[in-house]
Amino acid sequence: MIDEVRLRMAEEGIDALVLRPSPDFRYLGGQGDGYLVLTHDRPPTAAAEPLEAAALIPPSARRVGVDPEMRAWELFSLRVEAEVVLASAVLAPLRSRRGPAEVAATERAASAADAVLLMARELAWFGTTERAMARRLWAMMVETGCEEVLSVLVAAGEHTALPRHVPCDRVINPGDALLVSVCGRWGGYCSEVARVFAVAEPPEDFEAMYSVVLAAQHAALDALRPGVTAAEVGRIAREVIEGSGYGNYAGPRPGRGVGLGPDEAPWLVPGDETVLTSGMTVCLEPSIYLPELFGARVADIAVCAPQGATRLTTTSPAFYVIDH
Repeated sequence: MIDEVRLRMAEEGIDALVLRPSPDFRYLGGQGDGYLVLTHDRPPTAAAEPLEAAALIPPSARRVGVDPEMRAWELFSLRVEAEVVLASAVLAPLRSRRGPAEVAATERAASAADAVLLMARELAWFGTTERAMARRLWAMMVETGCEEVLSVLVAAGEHTALPRHVPCDRVINPGDALLVSVCGRWGGYCSEVARVFAVAEPPEDFEAMYSVVLAAQHAALDALRPGVTAAEVGRIAREVIEGSGYGNYAGPRPGRGVGLGPDEAPWLVPGDETVLTSGMTVCLEPSIYLPELFGARVADIAVCAPQGATRLTTTSPAFYVIDH
């Protein structure tokens, strides 16, 4: 793997990589805090402080790749005189190609996130608040062995139409639509699963809209195979939503890559001409948001394979009514 990284560094004209704790850092074997420096003639070497990392950069370096999550003060502390570029130019293409062990780890993460939302269906939702239920799900994720909880969303009623909603003290009542998602890291790999529920009974016309979201995800899953571009898979998912008349209310993207980080290349959006290869893992997440009414988003992890895509999450995304 290091040989592949060095080959990419040579192609990009990069003499050294300097990484802080991040998905790129973990990809090269970094653990804990501190920094990791890779050059053409030295294996990945840990450093405790930016100045210590700077001392590992060859004096002759003309181009240095730094972690995309590098903070401004860290960057200034490095005092790099060479041209500074993002390390993702080297690592992003390599990280998007998963080996069998990485796919297996992502599958375990997907199963864990899946289990949390399966258990969520059995919780008592009537009369509680979004915030209280989000805290409950957060604790459940920790109990499953989640190393880091990245996000928990609970949105009820009209809040399901807000893509960036933060759980609040809104009370969950019968007749509410519910949008619930959990995203975390298990075994180093990330997974997100989102499901849509209704409390007692769904709002009028909600199930019809949700069926479109499911159809879009099914279309994307069918299209996800080696040789197809990320943009093409996204286009196919969007066409389902546009053909239903909900095109103006579609979410910003029907999917993105997931792995050591929760948001990675490829992106299933126009312009991303990344050619999908076997082993790539993505989160398929089509959505529709009707302002001030309701919205729906379903998210599942899938792996691209020669025989077609496989969902790594196993519970059905079918609409579920909570009656307690």
